[in-house]
Amino acid sequence: MKLEPYWRAVLDQDRDALRGYFTPDATVTWPCTNERFTAEEFVRANCEYPGEWDGEIERCLDLGEQAVTAVHVFSRDKALSFHVVSFFRLEDGKITALDEYWGDDGPPPQWRAGLHIGKPIHSQNHAAEPV
Repeated sequence: MKLEPYWRAVLDQDRDALRGYFTPDATVTWPCTNERFTAEEFVRANCEYPGEWDGEIERCLDLGEQAVTAVHVFSRDKALSFHVVSFFRLEDGKITALDEYWGDDGPPPQWRAGLHIGKPIHSQNHAAEPV
């Protein structure tokens, strides 16, 4: 399954396109917020999330019946930024299960910044290329 079109549908909040990527009994879990959704509930949560979105796939592993993506998702006004790692289980080109781990982007916590260790991955002016 090509995941670029799937992610474009997610970012565009395209309800009809998203429905076509899932089997009828698919489940989606968001362990960070302790939530499990049916495919239809996931489509609703994604498409009713406020704002306009864009993003870029940073990594994609196609493992046949499984796939993994790491995606930078950000609001079009650049006010919000997230990274999401998604683990897909696939059957006949459709998603049967999806586990997603969402993290808010931001500066290191103060306690770690105070240690003066590590270096930034990107410059402050890092502009993401959309999917």
